[in-house]
Amino acid sequence: MGLEKVLITGVAGFIGFHLAKRLLDEKKIVLGIDNINNYYDPSLKEARLSILKDYDNFKFFKNSLEDSTEIKNIFLDNNPDIVVNLAAQAGVRYSLENPRAYIDSNIVGFLNILEGCKKTKVKHLVFASSSSVYGGNTNMPFSVHDNVDHPISLYAATKKANELMAHTYSHLFGLPCTGLRFFTVYGPWGRPDMALFKFTKAILEDRPIDVYNYGKMKRDFTYIDDIIEGVIRIMQKVPKGDPNWDSNNPDPSTSSAPYKLYNIGNNNPVELSYFIEVIEKNLGKKAKKNLLPLQPGDVIATYADVSDLEKDVGFKPSTPLEVGIANFIDWYKKYYKV
Repeated sequence: MGLEKVLITGVAGFIGFHLAKRLLDEKKIVLGIDNINNYYDPSLKEARLSILKDYDNFKFFKNSLEDSTEIKNIFLDNNPDIVVNLAAQAGVRYSLENPRAYIDSNIVGFLNILEGCKKTKVKHLVFASSSSVYGGNTNMPFSVHDNVDHPISLYAATKKANELMAHTYSHLFGLPCTGLRFFTVYGPWGRPDMALFKFTKAILEDRPIDVYNYGKMKRDFTYIDDIIEGVIRIMQKVPKGDPNWDSNNPDPSTSSAPYKLYNIGNNNPVELSYFIEVIEKNLGKKAKKNLLPLQPGDVIATYADVSDLEKDVGFKPSTPLEVGIANFIDWYKKYYKV
């Protein structure tokens, strides 16, 4: 990659921040969009942003994706080469309480990004999908070649809709699009609404933690550095369209259009109860557990098949949970001066 201009949406978010920092360190020009909403503590977003703002090759726009005029102008004024769409209303459980936020950000917002990419002939749109699209699927590990038409949360439905919308633009306008289904991302600077952050905070404050499905849930926890490495490699792998794509037997992960889907996960599901044990070990402190049943919208297990990722870009996530959790807790203690 030459001195390419990369536009990252959700740049003050967990994944957006790490991706931006890595690209800035590699001397790329990074344009960042974020609305710094208060879904979780905005001061954490501001702290991430202040690190990025120290770079001369970074330009920040405080905007919501739903603002079609502003988004259009950012595209027309800056002509990005590559766009990585990470902005979204996140969280499965919150989508049960506040469904409109998901339609505004994840559907209307994503449409504005697609329009911007179309107008400025962006070379590659990489967008965040989610492991939650697998919904009611029980065939493990989850494969991008499987049908995913049974989402069980509105969040998942919006992510599936993003994949469909991207495919349409890819087909109609030749816009190269790659969707990445992230599996439970964790690590330093992580989101306060995610289990690792919530558990660490509660254990340190002697508060009980809510353990859903009695700790029997399994998640394919994926360390942030592995996610970023995957994204960077995918950015450079512009889809061409598969000439052998068979409309009689359609593969959901690819197309005759320049469109592709990948899983990025650790390919190693871990039970929640073990995840908590590793946190306890690193904190040198036992958790008080409030054991609860499975919540509406939650899937029992996630497990990524990453064979396509490995085959196409020569990479698969491999950071052990024990290493990733230790790194997070080190960061947490420093950041919150514990």
